Amino acid sequence: MQITKADISNKIFALLVAGLLSLFVVKTGVMGIGLMLVLPFVLAGGIFMMSHPNKSLAAGLIFAFLSIGAIRYVPNLPLGLTVDFALAMLIVSALFHNKVETDFSKLHNSLILVTLIWMGYNVAEIFNPEARSVTAWFYAVRGTALYMFLTVPLTLLYANKPSDINRLFIIVFALSVLASFWGLRQFYIGLDAAENRWLDAGSRSTHVLFGNLRVFSFFSDAGQFGAGIAHSGVMAMVLALGPFSLKKRIIFAVMALLFFYLMIMSGTRGALMVPVAGTMAYLFASKNFKLMVMGLLGLLLVFSFLKFTTIANNNYQVRRMRSALDPSDPSLNVRYLNQRKFAEYLKSRPFGGGIGTSGSWGQRFSPGTFLAETPNDSWFVKIWAEMGIVGLYLHIGILAFIAGMGLLKIWKVKDPRLRQKLFALFGGYVGIAAASYGNPLLGQMPTGIILYMSWAYFFLAEDMDKSLNKPSENE
Repeated sequence: MQITKADISNKIFALLVAGLLSLFVVKTGVMGIGLMLVLPFVLAGGIFMMSHPNKSLAAGLIFAFLSIGAIRYVPNLPLGLTVDFALAMLIVSALFHNKVETDFSKLHNSLILVTLIWMGYNVAEIFNPEARSVTAWFYAVRGTALYMFLTVPLTLLYANKPSDINRLFIIVFALSVLASFWGLRQFYIGLDAAENRWLDAGSRSTHVLFGNLRVFSFFSDAGQFGAGIAHSGVMAMVLALGPFSLKKRIIFAVMALLFFYLMIMSGTRGALMVPVAGTMAYLFASKNFKLMVMGLLGLLLVFSFLKFTTIANNNYQVRRMRSALDPSDPSLNVRYLNQRKFAEYLKSRPFGGGIGTSGSWGQRFSPGTFLAETPNDSWFVKIWAEMGIVGLYLHIGILAFIAGMGLLKIWKVKDPRLRQKLFALFGGYVGIAAASYGNPLLGQMPTGIILYMSWAYFFLAEDMDKSLNKPSENE
């Protein structure tokens, strides 16, 4: 049998590849084998997302839910960057996407304007003389502005149909149900080895109080889980009150009860503001006087139960929720004390101390400084500390503008089911915004991605309403 030059070349190439792979495995060990097994799926997923731009946003949302929890099991992999990967794939896909199919007129709105303004302010913070590290800015700006800057226009361009808003709800509810059962397993069966390792690394003091576990599921911590699952609960509750079939309304109601129960199990007192503010926002937006009265009475009953009774006080979770309404609570007074310290420090710093100088990024890149060592315990205090009073007022103004303009656009929607879905997103947004005073929620994952997509759907409301007249868009 004659051996050709091509055969020799192929064999040499195969030997080289085998040698390189062997060297890679020797150098990286088990982690290298894992990467080799995962790589084909990553490549296949990347190719699929590049071919379907709207699926990249869906993938980014799924990664935002799962990546933080997955880090506990494979700590050496940069899974926290998976959201960045999905959005990067969407940008690459957009560059090669058929421009004829892309309606760039959807970017001609005030939401894009305020998004650009906020991103511009964040970029300008690089030149803040108080800033300690450009690297810290690079890491921290992803949560404060970059994800918003990427998600809003990409949603407007490539996930702008009624089917896309349905997909958002399906993903959020499916993963929230999974997170709920994961949390129930933690509380009633126990933590696994990876979760115990995470607690032992420094989180046990905040997640096991008086022998009681604060459920955190596969979220970054109990605080984020409590607020995030409450966010899903508000959306499910609003949909349960909508013009859908009885079967769907029962499913939504059961999910809402499950999510609110897990909110209590998280022991996150600030999360209580999510359903309170979210419900009030929905009642106002619905302009249904009878429903508004019933809802306010329901909220009053819950408030009275927690504030003026000791019923179920033997239950730790209920007792902890009740402490959220106690003005003499020690942790609340510590937060007020820290805010007074921030006020004094920031008197001469109208643009703050620089992005990435407070919280975990501050402790990593500028340890020992005032901003790094003083807990901000709040999204708005974080913005104030890092971007100053100018940045705080700008941020609050943008959030209020989006809420006001969004509501005006939702009120113009004629399709009752679409309007109820938008009300659900609106109630969830207002609930998270209100709760962000007590916890750093707005820029955290997956909450941030859900909110940024929600904002885009507020501004797409009228277009989606019109498109529902087309047979291909009907549910």
